[in-house]
Amino acid sequence: MPGHESELDRKPQWQPRYPGSGRMKGKVAIVTGADSGIGRATAVLFAREGASIAMSYLCEHDDAKKTRELCEAEGAKVFSLAGDLGQKSHADELVAQTLEKFGRIDTLIQIAGEQHPDQDVTDITEEQLQRTFQSNIFSMFYLAQAVRPHLKKGATIVNCTSVTMYKGSSELLDYSATKGAITAFTRSLSANLADDGIRVNAVAPGPIWTPLNPFGGSSEEKMEHFGEGTPMGRPGEPNEVAPAFLFLACEDSSYMSGQVLHPNGGIVVNG
Repeated sequence: MPGHESELDRKPQWQPRYPGSGRMKGKVAIVTGADSGIGRATAVLFAREGASIAMSYLCEHDDAKKTRELCEAEGAKVFSLAGDLGQKSHADELVAQTLEKFGRIDTLIQIAGEQHPDQDVTDITEEQLQRTFQSNIFSMFYLAQAVRPHLKKGATIVNCTSVTMYKGSSELLDYSATKGAITAFTRSLSANLADDGIRVNAVAPGPIWTPLNPFGGSSEEKMEHFGEGTPMGRPGEPNEVAPAFLFLACEDSSYMSGQVLHPNGGIVVNG
C-alpha cells in the first residue's frame, strides 16, 4: 500500500476536463499524495491552471515520475520529494525545499493517507492504529506547522477528509476516526487563521477509483461492488474530485472557510 497506479488494469481518469483559465497563475502549491489517484489529478489540474507544483509522495517512484511529466507538459515548474510525511522531519524538509525551489508557498493541498480494512475492532493492531493516525492526521499537523510562518494573506489550505467521517464505515474504523479528526482540524484551523486572511477548507470524497482500495485499502468482498452503493451507482474518478480542491484553493471560494465539499456520488450527509 498505497499501491501503484501503473499496475492497475483499469486506469483512473486523471485528465483535466476543461482548458485552464489561469486561476492559479503565479501560485506555488504543495500537493501531497501527488503520485497517483486524486493527488495526481489535482496536481495536473493545478499545473494547467498555472501553478508551480511541489509534489510529495511516499515511495511510488514510477507513478510520481509520470505525474511530474504530466505537470511539466502543462508548462508547470515541478519538483518532487519522496518520504514519510508522518515524520515531522520530512514534513519540515518538504517545506524547506519548496521555499528553496520556488521562494514562496500559496496553497497546501493535503491528500496523502492510508487505510486498512478490519472486520472487528480487536483486529486493529497497536502498530496499525498508530500508523494510520500518523499518516492521515499527524502529517497534516506537521505540514501546517511547517508552512504557517510562510503563508501570507490570501493563502489557502485544503485537507482531504472522507464520506466515512459522516456515515462511518464498519470495516474502516481507524481510518474513519482519522477523517473525523481531519474535519475537526480543518474547522479549528480555519477559525485560528481567519484573522490573518488564510482560508482552510476540506474535501470529503466518496468511493473514488484510485490505487488505494484495490491494493488493500478495501476487502476483496467490498471491491467486487466498489461504488455501486452510491445513488449514482458507480465509483467516482479522480478528475471528478480535483476540481473541488481547485475551487477551494483559488479565489473562486474567497468567502468560504471551515467548509467541506462532498464529491461522493450523491450520498447525502450533514455538514
